[in-house]
Amino acid sequence: MKEVSTKKVVANEDDLNRDPISGTTGAHPLGTGAGAASGGVAGAAVGLVVGGPVGGMIGAAVGAVAGGLAGKSAAEAVNPTAEETYWRETYIREPYYVAGKPYEYYAPGFRAGWEGRVRHDGRSFEQAEPELKAAYELAKNELGAGWQDVRPAARAAWNRVDLYWQVGR
Repeated sequence: MKEVSTKKVVANEDDLNRDPISGTTGAHPLGTGAGAASGGVAGAAVGLVVGGPVGGMIGAAVGAVAGGLAGKSAAEAVNPTAEETYWRETYIREPYYVAGKPYEYYAPGFRAGWEGRVRHDGRSFEQAEPELKAAYELAKNELGAGWQDVRPAARAAWNRVDLYWQVGR
């Protein structure tokens, strides 16, 4: 007798942003990490001034927790799957599009833009650009476009998230 195996398929399983440790949905490690890092630094600085070295340690811990929660909240405003879908469907209509270039040519630039907008909330594109370029250089694919070639794509993705936040906040 043949053994039948079944697998329950959950629609949009990839969109659930599962926490890598607990498996719970809604995890946004980039946003949480960025928020925790900046919150921890700010909390440590304030704590150090107010309470000396002990105050600095307490301030860092409190700031990291508060910053992590704020970063998670900001990251939840951007759905990477929706952004990927949007850009895959519309990139050929962008003014910087070069005829014949596939989506994969621009994709790492788009990702650097929308992920960077979350990571660098409160900063302008120009202020965050060195970090965006570094993130792009780490993620670019074998097509190997230079940053200047995909910078307009990163800027467009940044602006799209920025506009969404201005309307939705």
